[in-house]
Amino acid sequence: MVSFTVYGQSSIGDKTEEIAAADQVSRTDETPQSKIAPDLFEISDAALRGVGSDASQKVIIQLKPETAIDDSFGDINASDNTRLLSKEVLANTEKAGILVTDIAGVGGFVKKSFVNVGMVSAELPLSQINELIKSEGVAYVSPDREVTSSGHIAYTSGAEVAWPATNNTNSNANGKGVGIAILDSGIDSGHNLWIGSAGTSRVKYSKDFTGQNVTTDKFGHGTHVASLAAGGYYFGWQYNGIAPDANLINLRVLDDKGTGTSSNAVAAIDWAIANKATYNIRIINMSLGTPPKDSYLNDPLCKAARRAYNAGILVVASAGNNGKDSNGVKLYGYINSPGIEPSVLTVGAANTYGTTERTDDSVTAYSSRGPTRGYTTSNGVKNYDNLIKPDLVAPGNKLIGAKSAGQTGNANSLIVKYPTLNVNDGSNTQSGVMYLSGTSMATPMVSGTAAILFQSRPDLTPGLAKSILMYTAQPIRNANTLEQGAGLLNVKGAVEVLNLLKPNAATLANGTAMLTGTLTNQFGTGQCSIIHFDYSNCVPWGKGVITNYGFLYGDVLMTKKQGIYSSGVLVGDGTVMSGTSLIRSSSLTTSGVNVYQGAIKINSNGVLVGDGVMFLAASSMGSDLVGNGVLVGDGVLVGDGVLVGDGVLVGDAAVLGDNTACMQPE
Repeated sequence: MVSFTVYGQSSIGDKTEEIAAADQVSRTDETPQSKIAPDLFEISDAALRGVGSDASQKVIIQLKPETAIDDSFGDINASDNTRLLSKEVLANTEKAGILVTDIAGVGGFVKKSFVNVGMVSAELPLSQINELIKSEGVAYVSPDREVTSSGHIAYTSGAEVAWPATNNTNSNANGKGVGIAILDSGIDSGHNLWIGSAGTSRVKYSKDFTGQNVTTDKFGHGTHVASLAAGGYYFGWQYNGIAPDANLINLRVLDDKGTGTSSNAVAAIDWAIANKATYNIRIINMSLGTPPKDSYLNDPLCKAARRAYNAGILVVASAGNNGKDSNGVKLYGYINSPGIEPSVLTVGAANTYGTTERTDDSVTAYSSRGPTRGYTTSNGVKNYDNLIKPDLVAPGNKLIGAKSAGQTGNANSLIVKYPTLNVNDGSNTQSGVMYLSGTSMATPMVSGTAAILFQSRPDLTPGLAKSILMYTAQPIRNANTLEQGAGLLNVKGAVEVLNLLKPNAATLANGTAMLTGTLTNQFGTGQCSIIHFDYSNCVPWGKGVITNYGFLYGDVLMTKKQGIYSSGVLVGDGTVMSGTSLIRSSSLTTSGVNVYQGAIKINSNGVLVGDGVMFLAASSMGSDLVGNGVLVGDGVLVGDGVLVGDGVLVGDAAVLGDNTACMQPE
């Protein structure tokens, strides 16, 4: 019998039942604190009482479902307020008119509307926010928080053995025709990594959401990210991405300094939903984030991401780079938004140490760890979400990818600040490459893998795609699920499952056989993947999927249709809280699926998630239980509210990465 440590999740109590029931909707009480984000409430209340500044505040307003706003007026500024009031209402919706009039009535103005996600951005005096929430159209108000970027691929991920033709398509499994929307600092669309033999670029569309009216990448982050997802064959096989024929949609939400606002990202998600069919957008890559101040139930980035998920788009987001403090002490509870959202596939960073072998891989020191610490406030008490994140990890330390030409000769801002990131002299600005590190780099590797899945099987739902990626992930030794989620990305394994899926598997009746054959490997029965054509070493699958406060595991997850794979259903809905216990949802999962409550640490033997001992109740864990019922064991649970860079979308803290052996230039 193998062994591992179980981390209990017990004192979630009645709040988790509330969250499970409410899920995407906000709380129904109408007190100011229930409709205003906690960090915004503090400063708006102070302004209202005359003890703080009454400065103009940029906000994101979430609308009640029956409220609609016309998007035709585009970007608005203060001088356009008269124009706004005469052209704002979609189909003369009464409550929309009330909302816009009320915003103007408190000295504010609407800046932009986001029809597909049900939000508007606006600006108004802090002291008037309490008045604004009295409007019949307002569901919730958040500050328009600032955001920034988070900071040998084919071989170590198993992609090179997944590229040959699959059983479901006559073309290579390379993402061809699938659109990946890159929400970042822009893409250098002339780089040779996406210029095809005919001289045309696979960057199919570019749009700026920062107001700078440029779509190039002066900062240098977005181009690198895009190449890890979909870089092509210009350099041979050395620097290609996971899906080297996928299309890129360049949605620039970060400026030339690598920062932006939540409303930039919301606007880009809104655009991606509206243009999904035009560009076959199946994945949104968000290698960026902001420290959460709201629960995922109210956070505007999370709610926009949920709308995308319900529209059939998988949102893949970085976990963040706040896994350690300045003294190198391991930290827990620093997952960024929108990675705190249950529908989002949240990605942490692994260190490959520059080898193609996976036995030495580990979670990087900087990769943000769960649980999620977004919260709601009731009677002055913070109720934390405490979800297990990330969902999985992928290589992210010192990876070589495309270098944008930038703004000073052939150097982008990151190269100027960190010259050691340069890999070549970039004499040809269209073929330069550079190093970058971070969960930002791990995220597009997962996005590229998702593109391969959607290429072969367009009928996949985001939930089924997400589950396949987690189920086939390899558990990393000496790391727990708050660090690695389901494990390390395994492209080969994901394609192996895909090859056996029945057509329209997500629409089958629950409990119906979902595969056309048996999942086997070259050694006979069992589930593992041969990578690097090394038949002496089969990479094991964890066979588990993360579900909010624990995980489900077992072969039945892939052999039979589960309700959690249906369109618009969350994977996390497969488990529900009953009192203080996590149980399997009988309506969304089938007999034979097992459930674990809390987080697990994989032992030094690299055991499979489903091969261990019975769950240990939190009451038996003694003094190891740390605040709010989250047992973290070998780390430090960060103090409540002690978040790095509140209000800043962070990402470049891990630019230089862990100082270890790494991917080498060719």
